[in-house]
Amino acid sequence: MSAGPFADRRERFVRPLLIAFLTVCAVDLLGVLTGTGLAHLLAKPLLMPLLAGYAAARRGPRPLIAALLCGWVGDTFLLADNDTAFLIGMGGFAAGHVCYLRLFGRARGALLPGILYAAVLAAFLALIWGGLPAGLRIPLAGYSLLLTAMAYRSGVLGRYAAAGGALFLLSDGLIATGIAGWPQLPAPDFWVMLTYVAAQLLLTVGALAPGTRWPGVNPWAYRGRGISI
Repeated sequence: MSAGPFADRRERFVRPLLIAFLTVCAVDLLGVLTGTGLAHLLAKPLLMPLLAGYAAARRGPRPLIAALLCGWVGDTFLLADNDTAFLIGMGGFAAGHVCYLRLFGRARGALLPGILYAAVLAAFLALIWGGLPAGLRIPLAGYSLLLTAMAYRSGVLGRYAAAGGALFLLSDGLIATGIAGWPQLPAPDFWVMLTYVAAQLLLTVGALAPGTRWPGVNPWAYRGRGISI
């Protein structure tokens, strides 16, 4: 069934929005790598709105778009260097993970990845716990549980989304090791941002891949989403 002229108007924005997102990604990563704070400050808040716009132009499901916009909240607040902004930003990302879990629905995932993710979560928290500030331990533990659940459940949408979920876990794990005072890779913020934007893009690509079913979404609401990039 054709989605009509409105879908045709949306289709015109698909490529420009994707190109804009990739361009801003490059600007942000280059700014982080070279220590150009202004480039990062200007580019980072644009990333998720552009990706959400791309998903909307592709007629993506509302939980996906909501998850990306929650990521924008997290991105924006994490630009500030204080604990309050960090907790608000973490709350934004947590809300995004809830949206992703809503998208993934209740379809059964594979048992082995679930066991592996649970083991990684338990071991990681045990290792970093002593280095975390006391006021962040419980919030970080709760957030880590939600993030790990999202990463595990992302596999129901296929390999791209599964890779995105794993990279999201890796990105936030790198942040946590920095908070805990662990030795860091050279240019640590670059690796955090690279894995993060790759994670969000792969989750989006996985959700929008032709033939993908969204277990937590009524498919009849998006019958005309078959727009190619």
